[in-house]
Amino acid sequence: MKSRGEFKTSGGKLIAVEFEVVDGELRNVVVTGDFFLYPEEALPVLAGALENTSASLDEGSYATAIQTALDSSAELVGSSPEALAAAVVRALRDRPTQVRDDGG
Repeated sequence: MKSRGEFKTSGGKLIAVEFEVVDGELRNVVVTGDFFLYPEEALPVLAGALENTSASLDEGSYATAIQTALDSSAELVGSSPEALAAAVVRALRDRPTQVRDDGG
């Protein structure tokens, strides 16, 4: 089941993240929103920074992972690693508890 979290920055830009939690890790991460990233080709870097990370990290740890993955040639405009990290934490907090449907 996909989880989705959003964060709107003080400048009004939205950053959102969708992922699944598999074996306690974020998987199939997709980052979207109305922010800008230069170069645009760096967008997979944002998702890649979160792919396979533990679902039990705190917001600061996610932000550090994102910042580390962005190299000095990539510029995130209208958002920040901290905003994306907040979206991840919101998605984790708001995800529904899975109900087992195996009769047990």
